[in-house]
Order: sequence, then structure tokens, then C-alpha cells
Amino acid sequence: MAALLTAGCTLPAFAPRTDVAGEAAPAGSSATWRPCPEVAEDLVGRGAPDMRYECARIAVPRDWGNGTGATAGPGAGETFEIALLRARSSKQRDRIGSLVVNPGGPGGSGVDTAVYLSFGTQFGGLPSSITERFDIVGFDPRGVARSSPVKCISDADLDASFGYDPDPASQASFDGFVGLSQRIGRGCGDRYGDQLPLYGSEQAARDMDAVRAAVGDDKLTYLGYSYGTLLGAIYAQLYPQRVRALVLDGAVDPQQRLIAGSESQARGFERAFDNFARWCAANAARCPIAPDARAAVTSAIDKAKVSPVRGDDGREATAGWVFYAVISSLYTESGWQQLAQAIDRLAEGDPKDVFRLADSYAGRESDGHYSNLFDANLAINCADETEKPSRDEIRQLQSQWRTKYPLFGPALAVGMLSCVEWPGGRDPYPTGKADGAPPIVVVGTTGDPATPYEQTPRLASMLGVGRVLTWEGEGHTAYPQTACITDAVDAYLLDLTVPREGLRCPAR
Repeated sequence: MAALLTAGCTLPAFAPRTDVAGEAAPAGSSATWRPCPEVAEDLVGRGAPDMRYECARIAVPRDWGNGTGATAGPGAGETFEIALLRARSSKQRDRIGSLVVNPGGPGGSGVDTAVYLSFGTQFGGLPSSITERFDIVGFDPRGVARSSPVKCISDADLDASFGYDPDPASQASFDGFVGLSQRIGRGCGDRYGDQLPLYGSEQAARDMDAVRAAVGDDKLTYLGYSYGTLLGAIYAQLYPQRVRALVLDGAVDPQQRLIAGSESQARGFERAFDNFARWCAANAARCPIAPDARAAVTSAIDKAKVSPVRGDDGREATAGWVFYAVISSLYTESGWQQLAQAIDRLAEGDPKDVFRLADSYAGRESDGHYSNLFDANLAINCADETEKPSRDEIRQLQSQWRTKYPLFGPALAVGMLSCVEWPGGRDPYPTGKADGAPPIVVVGTTGDPATPYEQTPRLASMLGVGRVLTWEGEGHTAYPQTACITDAVDAYLLDLTVPREGLRCPAR
């Protein structure tokens, strides 16, 4: 899969989808809201205390063209529907406006994210200081979840892709993954044809301005995580005068192309795994694969290549599934102990924990059905990407990165095949300054595996108005993990007080 390319929803974006009903309002008009408590009930079993949930749909041009809608070409005159959810506190006072949120991916549901964030800091959500001043508005980007979703990859092909050897060393195994990538690309091309480029990020950023108008705000206040930082950066370039405040947490460097981005993630995941391994060696009582976690994980993957453990349901924990269990666990520091237990239990013949971790990442449900998370992930990533290395180049990088990044390098190299074999055209996004925009807060975590910290100052510098806020912590994204980060971001969102230059927040 191209699963790791700017991937990673920091919040659980893999829950069952509840439809957001209602007739779509045209772009530029106000949204018509209806109560939808069932979305929160289906996601988490209940709504948050003192929160009211309302849903709406807006119609946007499939092709924005110059910003108002293309008059010719694929998608001209046609629309996508964008699903919105608004969480509003009954304790709201001195309302500032709407805080629009996006969890990343690409492919993560902002509708789901708005629900999760409404539950408050004790559950990993937003502080009451924010929810009592803003409506929390989530949107599913075009092609994602409830917004004219892309669905073109079979469950069987997704199983094959995630379960595939993450380092197909033999030429036959490598060629097998080429063939799988071609089959996936062909299926999506047959279904969507010349409209595939319309799922790109610049189009989605223009949709965000329709969301801003629909919620009635003159200027956008936005919280974007991971890939959501890219959407925010593009928006700031397109509409600098319409920015009130943007928090971009888990920064993606928009100027980084496919090869550089893949190597950056290989480096980031290796660094995060080293941090996990050090924790494991120092906490043997909580880490059953101590003292050498790297050796234990490497051994588990190697064994799974030749003799995968079979679960009670007959499903085999192949090397790919073990690999994605590792990937999944590195997104949060709380996942470290879960990984150690999963690898230990796998060695004892029980793969359930490996599957639980890997499936949560892949969006695979218990019945073997997938959400459209990775259909959208591929469609969006590949529409954005202009660099197209040859298979021979990828094969060479696979070998080189095996030496430099032994656990993650080969998979990140081979994963590039997914976009290389993608049939659609490309629609690259802008990578310039946000001239005329106010200061934008760009948040980075030093131990972040998926959007490595080095990308944070690069995004801030590219925009020209970025202010870096650093968290010296682990896992993917920072807000609202600690009081230091929370206080700095809240002051910016509420009062437009920009964090002081060089502010670094300790891990604890």
C-alpha cells in the first residue's frame, strides 16, 4: 500500500459510518442543519455531556477550475456532496465562530473527529475553553467516508496488500506486488476514469472555503492534523485574506515529493521504533519482549514470512500484518506496551492482538470489510503526486533503504509502487508563501513517526508566516497532549496570541 504516505489519523477515524442525511446546499450558501445524535451514538455509544450534534450537506463543484467551477473538461458542471457535522455545547458563551477540524490520512473522517473532539480532554478531546467558545465542525473531504466516497478496491485486494511481505526481496515477490498494484489501479481507473485527478488536495482545500461560507464565518479558524496540515497550508495560499487562525499539527512538508517523503517516513518510523526499544529495555516489567525489542520484532516478521501463525478463524498473521501492527502501535506512546504484548503473544501462537493493532490502522472491520479509508488515501495521494520513479529505481531504493532503515525502509520504498502504477492524471497543489495571511501556528512532535519533526520548520518557512511550536514528546501530533501545548494553542485560537518564537514544550 501507499499506506504510509502522509498517513495516520491521530484520532480513531475507523469507526462505522452513519449517513449524514439531508439535501445538499449549493456552494457559497448557508448550511441547513438537522439534529443527528445518532452519529455519536453509532460511533461511541452516546453523545458527550452538554453537546448537541447537527449535520448538513453542501454541494461543491467537482472541478473548481479557477475557483468558481470549471466550464469544460472532466467533472465540469457536476458536483460532489460534502458531509458536515457540528458539535455545539449547551454551555457556549461569547461565541467566536466555528473551529473546522480535519484528522488527516488522507482518508480520515472529519465528521467522526468532531464527535471525538467534543468529549473533552479526559477522553483526548478538546478543552472546555475551546468547546464553550466555538462550534466544532468536522467535514469529510471529497471522496472520504460520507462525502461522495471513492470505493474501488476490493476487500480481497486490500487483504492481499496489507498482508503482503513488506520487503519482497526476490524478483518474483517484487513483481507480484507490482501486479497487485496494477490490478488495484486498473480497478479504480475503470470506475472513475478521467475524474480521478478531481480528488486532489487543492480541490479539497477549495471545498474548505465552501465549508467556511456554509457555517457563516467571514474567516476560517481551523485545526488540521497530519495530512490536514497540507489542506490548511493550501488554503492559506489560496485564500490568505480569509484566514483567522490555523493550527497545523503534525506538519507535512508540501515541497517534499514522493521519494523524499517516503524516505522521511522511513527515518521517522525507525527513530520512533528506537525510542520504543529504549523504553522497552528500561521497563522490562511492562515489556515482555525486553531487553531487545528490535530483535524480537524482526524475528517475528521473519518467522511470519515462512510460517505465519494461524488464528482461530483461519486467518494467517503474515509478515505484512505483523508489520502493520508495528506501524499502528507507534502512532501513540500508549501503543508501545500493546505492541510488546502483541509480539509476545504471537510468539506463543496467539495472533489476535497483532490483528487488532493492524486492523485498527487498516480500517478493517471484524467481518473482513474495509472502510474506504485507503481507497481515498490512494486516490488523493496519487492525484497530488507528480514524481514517478521507475520500478528499477524503486528496486534500488528498496535495497539501499534496507541498510539505512532496516525495519521500515524497504516497505516505504516498495509502497511507492501504488502511485507509480496509478492510472489517473495528476493535479499538483501549490507550494508557495501565504502572502497576506496572519501568523499560522505549525506544531511538531520530536518523536513523531509519520510526519517527522524536520518537516515542521520547513512548512512554517514555506508559508512565510508560520510560527513553530515544538513538543518534545512521542507519537503522532501534539494538541492537546500537555498543559504547555494546550495553553499555547488555546491562547492562539481564542485570542490570536501567537506562541513565542522557539517555544518548546517538555514531554511531560
